[in-house]
Amino acid sequence: MSNITIYTDGGARGNPGVAGVGVVILTGTGEVLVEFSKYLGDKLTNNYAEYEAIYLALEKCIKLGLQDADVEFKVDSKLAVEQLSGNWKVKDVNIREQFNKVNNLLGQFKNVKFTHIPRELNKRADALANEAMDRQV
Repeated sequence: MSNITIYTDGGARGNPGVAGVGVVILTGTGEVLVEFSKYLGDKLTNNYAEYEAIYLALEKCIKLGLQDADVEFKVDSKLAVEQLSGNWKVKDVNIREQFNKVNNLLGQFKNVKFTHIPRELNKRADALANEAMDRQV
């Protein structure tokens, strides 16, 4: 598989509060390869959840053997995109841990790109994150 597009979203109601993530992984032709959501717990922030969504997506790609694919993340978190692209420093201690976790997995991939998109273009991943927060399990 040569091209993969991944939409991720993480949210926390209350910020910090109840948190969840949504992930949609598409083939180069736009077919859904896999999508999932996960409840993360309470007392977490939006930024933490955004990073966790990216981390879980990378983990899933490794399980699917997609490390040699050209991977493009489409994320509505400008903070995560800019930090992971090396444009902004990571100052927050909790986010630094998340950043490091993601970076450790990125080393296993041939080519990963992060693109910031408007929230309106991330509806499915957002819906999955909200479903996870609604379930709280």
